[in-house]
Amino acid sequence: MSAVSTSDSTFDSTSDSSSNSSSNKLPDVDVLIVGAGMVGATLACLLADSGLRIAIAEAQPLLADQALARYRDETDAVDKSPEQMDFDARVSAITPASRQIFEQAGVWAQIAQCRISPYRQMQVWEADGTGAISFDAAEIQCNELGYIIENRLLTACLHQQLRQHPQLALLSPLSISAFHQVYGAGESGQALLQVSLSDGRQLGTRLLVAADGANSMIRQMAGFATREWDYAHHAIVATVRTSQPHQHKAIQRFMDDGVLAFLPLTAPGDNQRYCSIVWSVVPERASALMALDDAGFGQALAVAIENRLGAVEWLGQRSAFPLRQRHARDYVRQQVVLVGDAAHTIHPLAGQGVNLGLQDALALSEVLLKAHREGRDPGGQRVLQAYQRSRKGDNLSMMYLMEGFRHLFAEQPLPVRWLRNTGMSAVDRMPVLKRYLMQQAMGLRG
Repeated sequence: MSAVSTSDSTFDSTSDSSSNSSSNKLPDVDVLIVGAGMVGATLACLLADSGLRIAIAEAQPLLADQALARYRDETDAVDKSPEQMDFDARVSAITPASRQIFEQAGVWAQIAQCRISPYRQMQVWEADGTGAISFDAAEIQCNELGYIIENRLLTACLHQQLRQHPQLALLSPLSISAFHQVYGAGESGQALLQVSLSDGRQLGTRLLVAADGANSMIRQMAGFATREWDYAHHAIVATVRTSQPHQHKAIQRFMDDGVLAFLPLTAPGDNQRYCSIVWSVVPERASALMALDDAGFGQALAVAIENRLGAVEWLGQRSAFPLRQRHARDYVRQQVVLVGDAAHTIHPLAGQGVNLGLQDALALSEVLLKAHREGRDPGGQRVLQAYQRSRKGDNLSMMYLMEGFRHLFAEQPLPVRWLRNTGMSAVDRMPVLKRYLMQQAMGLRG
């Protein structure tokens, strides 16, 4: 069946979904990952050579190798107009720690061949005050604070890497329609999850990993409880070209009704003038901004960022989406485990969302590899609780920090604003504290 892409001959890719149940059964696997986005695909790559039987199911077709080839062609081209560049408006600020995870997964070399933008400095300031703080990678003897990379580019590289592992079963485009626990069905008498796929076939797995995003169906089907609330903000994203170069600096301005960030992008022949913008504003303001034509929106952008990069000369396609805080009370339930946005979503103001998810993938891969070496069940509660202990505290800490920042920079009485500005400027004059903050934001623990 063409819906199943796998080079593992033990998977019958020609079976008819209308056949009887016995011939409609796929071989059992140790780990079934649902979702081939950045976190799920990274986890699959980290586990690919472990000896564990791994399958990854994705509801959408995997990105073809041609998508990655197009990115590389555009990276080398110097004569394309901005309208001819296929920018993804959604980007991620990848930390050096996340780069190390991609290296471990064997995918960073592919990413580095495409248009990625290392940023070396960051400047943050408040609209109505004198408070400002700046960070420079040189202060901690690093070449960069991180990398701004288009999400679709990252995903295309990961999907290509998945295809380099013939032992991985790639089930795409397929989704999960149901699953239930079957006791004593495993090879050693342990419980299996019996999983029904959208094409009618079934397979058993010792562990089901939900990497299917913020609105995870697996999380809902498994009955995980969450704490969540609406931020009452919408994020507007787009790619822009400015009249002045960004000089590999990320800039962010806090305003009463939201936060605006210009994140530096690299494009051939652009003289450092492309940026990805993320503008988080209250819904009414978002609707008004989205209703503007390109010229009007560009002018509003330039004014909101205080013309730090001059005029907005070109504007790509805009999109807007609501922001919501969400955190699962537990990451583990029976033989189901949550990673990435399925477990937690946070405000994008610090760009830490995908980095937290990648740390989830690394931590889960480490406990599963350790269990495999010791001959333990990857779906066992002790194994999965070790993953939860390693990640839940860090994720909650980052979420509380971001929530504190959001409230701190919301509209406040004059005395609070004065303290906020004074505090920001004071931190800017404290090199030791600034170095510590940079190391934490970069995922560096040393």
